[in-house]
Amino acid sequence: MDNKIETAVFGGGCFWCTEAIFSLLRGVESVVSGYAGGHTTNPSYDQVSMGHTDHAESIKIEFDPSVVKFTDLLNVFFATHDATTLNRQGADVGEQYRSAIFYITNDQRDQANALIAQLEKDEVYGDPIVTEVTPLDKFWPAESYHQRYYDENQSKPYCQVVINPKIAKLRAKFAPLLKPE
Repeated sequence: MDNKIETAVFGGGCFWCTEAIFSLLRGVESVVSGYAGGHTTNPSYDQVSMGHTDHAESIKIEFDPSVVKFTDLLNVFFATHDATTLNRQGADVGEQYRSAIFYITNDQRDQANALIAQLEKDEVYGDPIVTEVTPLDKFWPAESYHQRYYDENQSKPYCQVVINPKIAKLRAKFAPLLKPE
């Protein structure tokens, strides 16, 4: 059976968090931490974190749409980060931590905009959603030490204090979408 693998690119603050979350979903073949939405060719973490490139810390998700739908990914995305704070996620401040969906197809754009409109209509958040929905120009993979960061550093304080609660929320709210443990 030939399943077509699709790609999604999200910026939801620190890519360590978003990579850890999306790696747990059924149908997700791979998650790569990196940078999208900026102007610098092959940016480095230092350049991005200093705010010199306009890139957002992002993840590229390769997924099997016969197992997990793009709308499922969007729902997880909006439930596991703050889509209402401009250029900020928790203590991480700067344009590199903005909420963004970098669409690859017009269908992804339309689904993202429809979900945002529905979330706004339902007043899911107390504040307006500031997530940008823009076409993906280029995704640049981050340095190797950023890949699978959570898997290799679970005992570090950042993972325990910031990422573990997000994973607990994911497990509670999206259990049917999770890979078997």
